[in-house]
Amino acid sequence: MKNIELKDIRKQDYFYSEAIKTLRTNIQLSGKSIKTILVTSCYPNEGKSDIAISLAQELGSIGKKVLLVDADIRKSSYISHFQVEQEVHGLSEFLSGQIEVKDLIYNTNYPNMNIIFGGPVAPDPSGLFSDNLFRTFLKEIRNYYDYILIDTPPVGTIIDAAVIARYSDGAVFVIEQGSVSYKVAQKAIRQLEKSSCRILGAVLNKADTEHDKYYRKYGDYYQKLNKEQQTQD
Repeated sequence: MKNIELKDIRKQDYFYSEAIKTLRTNIQLSGKSIKTILVTSCYPNEGKSDIAISLAQELGSIGKKVLLVDADIRKSSYISHFQVEQEVHGLSEFLSGQIEVKDLIYNTNYPNMNIIFGGPVAPDPSGLFSDNLFRTFLKEIRNYYDYILIDTPPVGTIIDAAVIARYSDGAVFVIEQGSVSYKVAQKAIRQLEKSSCRILGAVLNKADTEHDKYYRKYGDYYQKLNKEQQTQD
């Protein structure tokens, strides 16, 4: 397994960090059998990749061994997101028989977190995911990780997520506030349920906490409490 340095330049505020911790706790409470988790959305740019990355980092920070899989091999963004400069191999190359497992998984500079990149754009991604190789691969590596987080293309526009859902223990559905109608969200959820995938829950992303009195009030309170605890330590 090769090492790789990831540079995460995202700015996370207090509310986002607390929300990710809550999501991590809810995932843990879902049961020990929930290990392979799909993260998807209705449309592109709803923030599903940010959620998947943050959740992987959070789980790793508490000692859980995590594998983050970029399964969006139609439009992979992890190379640019993490500002990766070295040449890397990815999932599309593995599923098409060009590389072996030993060349696929990378050890990162984040605690307990490994990563698989998407790789070059493939001509028939859904066909690659439908192949027995991907299912067998997930079945074998689950023995080495506490959690496998699979970042997929949006289920509302592409079939890939529904195919991958068949091999997943559960799914986290990311919805951008104000951008997705109830009808569209329900249609996307039904698409996942057809694959017999358990919907673990939904994440309302890009919520306007700045203008929400409840979040402002309790955000200020907990920030003050954290500062007092740090002073005492």
